[in-house]
Amino acid sequence: MKKDTVKVFALGGLDEIGKNMYAIEYKDEIVVIDSGLKFPEEDMPGIDLIIPDINYLVENQHKVKGIFLTHGHEDHIGGLPYILKLINVPLYGERLTLGLVRAKLEENGLLRSTKLLPFTNKDMIKFKHLAVSCFRTNHSIPDSIGVVVHTPEGPIVHTGDFKFDFSPVANSTDYAKLAALGDKGVLALLSDSTNSERPGYTGSEQKVGASLLDVFQKTSGRILFATFASNVYRLQQVVEAAVHHNRKIAVFGRSMEKVFQIGQELGYIRVPKGTLVEGDEVNRIPDHKLVIICTGSQGEQMAVLARIARGQHRHIQLTPNDTVVFSSSPIPGNTLNVNRIIDQLFRLGADVIYGKGFDIHASGHGSQEDQKLMLQFLKPKYFIPIHGEYRMLAKHSEIAQEVGVKGDNCFLLENGDVLNMTRENAYLGDKIPSGSLLVDGHGVGDVGNIVLRDRMKLSDDGLIVIVMTIDMKNFRLLSGPDVISRGFIFVRESTDLIKETESRVKSLVQDLMDQKVRSWANIKSQVIDQIAPFIYKKIQRRPMIIPIIMEVNEAHLQSSKENNKNVKQ
Repeated sequence: MKKDTVKVFALGGLDEIGKNMYAIEYKDEIVVIDSGLKFPEEDMPGIDLIIPDINYLVENQHKVKGIFLTHGHEDHIGGLPYILKLINVPLYGERLTLGLVRAKLEENGLLRSTKLLPFTNKDMIKFKHLAVSCFRTNHSIPDSIGVVVHTPEGPIVHTGDFKFDFSPVANSTDYAKLAALGDKGVLALLSDSTNSERPGYTGSEQKVGASLLDVFQKTSGRILFATFASNVYRLQQVVEAAVHHNRKIAVFGRSMEKVFQIGQELGYIRVPKGTLVEGDEVNRIPDHKLVIICTGSQGEQMAVLARIARGQHRHIQLTPNDTVVFSSSPIPGNTLNVNRIIDQLFRLGADVIYGKGFDIHASGHGSQEDQKLMLQFLKPKYFIPIHGEYRMLAKHSEIAQEVGVKGDNCFLLENGDVLNMTRENAYLGDKIPSGSLLVDGHGVGDVGNIVLRDRMKLSDDGLIVIVMTIDMKNFRLLSGPDVISRGFIFVRESTDLIKETESRVKSLVQDLMDQKVRSWANIKSQVIDQIAPFIYKKIQRRPMIIPIIMEVNEAHLQSSKENNKNVKQ
């Protein structure tokens, strides 16, 4: 690689939804943008969340100048409590973003050791070779920004998550700043691809606010409102609708309560005094005077709405007079969980408002026309679609070419690919380490593909444990084998299979003892090799088989029996 090239690479966020983390490197400086998480797939039992593998940044920590945060959603800040334990670098962001991050770091004991530095559209953070500025964007959370990294070869723009809302509920996009950047000349654009398959423009939040007022107007019973906890604009709209219709507000769900607290402290959520009520007061308020804001819009099994749907919530029991509003669209992979919760709510007799026909949700991501407008503003030489699955990235690349970016200058990268750029040309260099770290409880990265494979096997076919006691000195099977089954078959109805399995293992082990085989590993592997095909032939399942061998000297065993006899006497 030439020393004077600017390198751009992603550690997460390409060919996936979530886990966003991008970096720009020049000489001895690296600027990182976002540090998000992703939620596990169905084939990852026991995994809580997924974060980027930052081994490259750990090895080059002396180069990392800071992490610049585009906004406060989990797929952009959720990895920080884990990442900051590996690299200690400053964090830059807008007020609400830093407020949400501060709560995360305090919870994880990292607040004192981390610098949180305010970063607004009026700031220019200068390093030796690089400088960083930003511009306001519209998204579904306040204080969203795009990041501009000024390099000796020209500016590189990262849009963050964006749409162009021409009637926003708060600050509008920095149109003048975008136009000025485009006039100056943008070396490369990294742009949000989430809605690249959706034609037209993304709808305005103002339209959602009008629809919410209509729902409140037509509803005579309680309203249960579910949305993303971090969708602060939507929460404020619910507050305004509740106040307009003289309803009290109860907030349920740990993350929702935290966002309400932070949003009120910073002035983004404005609730008149006396409007909020505690959870244990909800059953003393008339139905037509109450709205409940809760977590669970993505069908999470432990979230408040799921527990209400199962009839397991301490304070809220659903009635046919209730109306439940889903003000969100399912994240890819969550559709089945969301539909399951909706079905349960319908079974309880509630009226459920969800889907496209009600205008109670507007995406925070720009559709095709928004993406074209961003490209027209910035007129980049090189284009790198980010934040999306592969088909979304490919479609966004097509859109860029439609508005004039040369096909050879559009790069569909994978996590770990390094794009080297100058004003004259761009080319792919050597890949850097990338991938995913799986978070399982408090463990980070200690669960790999082999462990996941074993968990899937256990969930599909169950477990057989074969226990036996052997006198290795005299090559004798002293007791067992005993077969213990979990998640495989119902033992009471399969006694013949259990007995036949025990008989086969006993015969095999006695043969091995006759051959004077001492190796435990050899005995275990032969038990597995012979019993696995036998069980599959019988019932077409492949349970995990774990032989357990206890080695006991027969003389010691006889002595123990005598001692037990004397104790009883």
